[in-house]
Amino acid sequence: MQDLFELAISTAEVASVMLVDKRPADLGVAYTKTSSTDVVTEMDKASERLIVDRIRAARPGDAFLGEEGGESGGSSGVRWIVDPIDGTVNYLYGLPDWAVSIAGEVDGEVVVGVVSVPMRGELYTAARGQGAHLIREDGSTERLRCNTGVSLDKALVATGFGYSAERRTHQAEALLGLLPHVRDIRRGGSAAVDLCSVAAGRVDAYYERGPQEWDFAAGALILQEAGGTVGGLHGAPPSAELTIGAGPDLFGPLHDLLDEVGAARG
Repeated sequence: MQDLFELAISTAEVASVMLVDKRPADLGVAYTKTSSTDVVTEMDKASERLIVDRIRAARPGDAFLGEEGGESGGSSGVRWIVDPIDGTVNYLYGLPDWAVSIAGEVDGEVVVGVVSVPMRGELYTAARGQGAHLIREDGSTERLRCNTGVSLDKALVATGFGYSAERRTHQAEALLGLLPHVRDIRRGGSAAVDLCSVAAGRVDAYYERGPQEWDFAAGALILQEAGGTVGGLHGAPPSAELTIGAGPDLFGPLHDLLDEVGAARG
């Protein structure tokens, strides 16, 4: 696991430097996916190529699941789950909350997770059973612990929205039901960064309908290793249906409210 951990960290760092240093001034949209606002840039593709090529050179038998490149098989029992830029619209607009997310999975269990947020000079890391840490640009390291003892009415909750008009309509309706019962809502634009923000105690919880495995695999492990709980509805694992992350005492009340307001609809 240590070898996977070190490879994930070094690869995320190299990809982050490339994305900052090589970002063209006239960066545009290469193509769209689920809607005209769900964009992919040439830098998304370049970042994923760099990540896959670098890991494959070190570990040629591993499998990959990437947002842009899809799934490829392997023979080692190790699979890498890669989001080359989580928060592409933020990256396109020059906003800081985008991330490189890399998770390493062994026999179906995520054992290492790295989320690099280069514009904030932050690298979030976790290895299963070894805790979660924030490594800053100046080299300082902080052990991460999510907030505990937060009641639902005092909770600052992060969320995200999908790209289809129909999904956004349902998400807005659910938000109307949620808002009167929590402190406030934050919308950052990156699921990976939101999960790490919960792990760091910068927000109390996160929920979203729509994130894919590459969006949350690394961030979910980081939050779990920071003492948090990550899951879906009624004991299901996190998924595109609904992903919830919070401190263990807040998770249940937030889960029940999200179920009541229909956060998994649409």
